[in-house]
Amino acid sequence: MIRTDWTLSEAKALYELPFPELIYRAQEIHRKYFDPTAIETASLLSIKTGGCPEDCGYCSQSAHHNTGVKATKLMAPEEVLAAAARAKAAGAQRFCMGAAWRNPKDRDMDKLCEMIQGVSALGLETCMTLGMLTSEQVARFSEVGLDFYNHNIDTSPEYYPQIAATRSMEDRLDTVERVRQGGINVCSGGILGMGEAEEDRISMLVTLASLPTHPRSVPINLWNEIQGVPIQSRAEKVDPFDLVRMIALARIMMPESVVRLSAGRTAISDELQALCFLVGANSIFVGDQLLTTENPSPGSDVELLKRLGMHIAKAAPFETSANKKPRRDLELVITEGDRIGS
Repeated sequence: MIRTDWTLSEAKALYELPFPELIYRAQEIHRKYFDPTAIETASLLSIKTGGCPEDCGYCSQSAHHNTGVKATKLMAPEEVLAAAARAKAAGAQRFCMGAAWRNPKDRDMDKLCEMIQGVSALGLETCMTLGMLTSEQVARFSEVGLDFYNHNIDTSPEYYPQIAATRSMEDRLDTVERVRQGGINVCSGGILGMGEAEEDRISMLVTLASLPTHPRSVPINLWNEIQGVPIQSRAEKVDPFDLVRMIALARIMMPESVVRLSAGRTAISDELQALCFLVGANSIFVGDQLLTTENPSPGSDVELLKRLGMHIAKAAPFETSANKKPRRDLELVITEGDRIGS
């Protein structure tokens, strides 16, 4: 049964179960909804880097922080389509485009829509992460067939004021709801290790699991060390077993969602990744570079899955309420040169 009425006390009780019992419950649910031997991959192109006016304390692309990341202009559609064509040639199934913005400007909408339509015409699923959206922008993206929109909530509602001041948790949730109502699949997750308490991590998942419809994808990021951002001074390494418990909790509360191991995988051993797969993680972000940090090489990901007797997943059919476009049954493969979403 898919629930959207989870409470914090219920989630904490699950999180604190004896480890063998938690693994059993998560694996049982995972097998009901997914092939436990299949892992999806996701890739992302930065179409506009740096210079973001938001002050998110973890972000190297914020104009408020001195991180050495230089601002760039929005890429031309033809450059984006060329990159998408390379991704398709490498076997990619979904092509994600991210821009370091508070929100897209009206003057950029034509170019963004051209990118969506062009990437879709190549036979790829489309995903964007551009910051906050208005209802009009959501409608425009839906009309041109955008399949997915990523907008992470980052942390718990209680801890969010310690993360950013230029926008609120309500702002983020408003965009997630506009995207959902506009018929575009939602991708939303958070970051662990930014100085938050254990209860904040659990509360973040409760917030996502209490949405009217669970996000189609839930990326779980580990904090990556970034000099020059406020979070660096209070960041803490996440205990490996705590990460596994968070993955298991996400799987139990959001059974149909794809749970993604995202940023921070360079700090995760192969054994820990395998344990995360066991409790329900079934997607990874791939490519040598994740935004401004390193990521395991595509070759090492392929080798790990081979050692585990696992394989890259084929996408299951889906449709959005807006465009009713069937998901193409193409083989997902690990691609080069991509980075993680925000």
